[in-house]
Amino acid sequence: MPRVVVDVMLKPEILDPQGQAVANALPRLGVSDVASVRIGRRIEIEFTGEPDLDRAREIADKLLANPVIEDFTVRMVTADETAGAQS
Repeated sequence: MPRVVVDVMLKPEILDPQGQAVANALPRLGVSDVASVRIGRRIEIEFTGEPDLDRAREIADKLLANPVIEDFTVRMVTADETAGAQS
């Protein structure tokens, strides 16, 4: 069954302390070719009927993201894409 995925990220001008902490830890793991890291959230919505992207955008705008500091994208994915994202 297709799902709607909402990806929420801090706006580029907002500092990301969690991402900075990860970026600062990478050299200790031997990774030196990463310029920056940004951390976000992925929310999967499964509707009882057909997936509704407009309804998902409304949910994201009113509940899932803070429009002052975050941007979001909404897209539909298949079960195969959902399973691949979890591996």
